[in-house]
Amino acid sequence: MSKKQIEECVRTSLEGYFKDLRGTEPDGMYDMLVRIIEKPLLEVVMQQAEHNQSRAALWLGLNRNTLRKKLVEHKLLK
Repeated sequence: MSKKQIEECVRTSLEGYFKDLRGTEPDGMYDMLVRIIEKPLLEVVMQQAEHNQSRAALWLGLNRNTLRKKLVEHKLLK
């Protein structure tokens, strides 16, 4: 899947989200989306990095301590 395909998937999902709102104005969308996207992102990257936090942090462009904090927040540490 290309970056463009991922972008289109997100766009389609957001359009569906607004359709489901039926005119109601959203609130706090940015934080909501970050929370929703962050957990599966961390799950997949950790799996692909064979649970090596240093490697995963490098791939994500995060400090290892920041990654660890996010893993704890999402209850993803074993």
